[in-house]
Amino acid sequence: MPQENFNDLVAFVTVAREESFTRAAVKLGVSQSALSQTVRGLEERLGLRLLTRTTRRVSPTAAGERLLQTAGPRFEEIQAELAALTEMRDKPAGTVRITAGEHAAISVLAPALDKFLPDNPDVNVEITVDYGLTDIVAERYDAGVRLGEQLAKDMIAIKIGPEMRMAVVGAPSYFRQHPWPEVPQDLTAHNCIQMRMPTHGNILQWEFEKGGHELNVRVEGQMIFNNIAMRLDAVRRGLGLAYMPDDLVAEDLAKGTLIRVLEDWCAPFPGYHLYYPNRRHASPAFQLVVDALRYRT
Repeated sequence: MPQENFNDLVAFVTVAREESFTRAAVKLGVSQSALSQTVRGLEERLGLRLLTRTTRRVSPTAAGERLLQTAGPRFEEIQAELAALTEMRDKPAGTVRITAGEHAAISVLAPALDKFLPDNPDVNVEITVDYGLTDIVAERYDAGVRLGEQLAKDMIAIKIGPEMRMAVVGAPSYFRQHPWPEVPQDLTAHNCIQMRMPTHGNILQWEFEKGGHELNVRVEGQMIFNNIAMRLDAVRRGLGLAYMPDDLVAEDLAKGTLIRVLEDWCAPFPGYHLYYPNRRHASPAFQLVVDALRYRT
């Protein structure tokens, strides 16, 4: 029985994922005409149309979608194993891709990598800042970062940071014109700087806890942002109250440029964890990064 050649399957999977012969040809380093001929040959061999071609895009047929879902992950597994073998050298090498929120990237990942990367020049780390709950398997990340309370049960989780607390803060200029809130419900009468979350587009509720009593407050205000820097700038300028991780405002609190309120309602909660699916053969580079990020008290 003749040995199968899977080059045409690789070509099909790449075209289907890129939804373009042009982009797929560039990715595979072949001409567009040669790639088209390869895919057409596969369709003829199977006796099935796998792709629907239009002037604007290429999309898989029902048969093509089935083949993509079955063949695609298997090629990824093979590529991962080959990459792991390639990296089995005296010096671990390769790129580790991590998705994380802005605060985790700034407060946890950056300081750890500052110490790790100079001693490991052949290891590259790519960090994508994303507030959404990214599917790291589907998006082909090596790992993600989430708070401990948000972790999926089927993932391996490594603690990479201490417990966290939130802080409600405002500038002295703001409090010269507004009374201090005594309880979280008082925030409904304040101009609060809000945060829009990307996952469902909703506004972040401010969460509080005291004596085992949990309370979520839906605040309102004139300003809504989707990043830390602009919220921090707005609260420093006295434009309203902000709900921030307390490590980000520690220096301002020490200097007196911001004032903290409702501190007794801001209880600690589990900090950041690195999470990733179970791999039988993780690359040496990935293992080194995980160890560098591991939180040690």
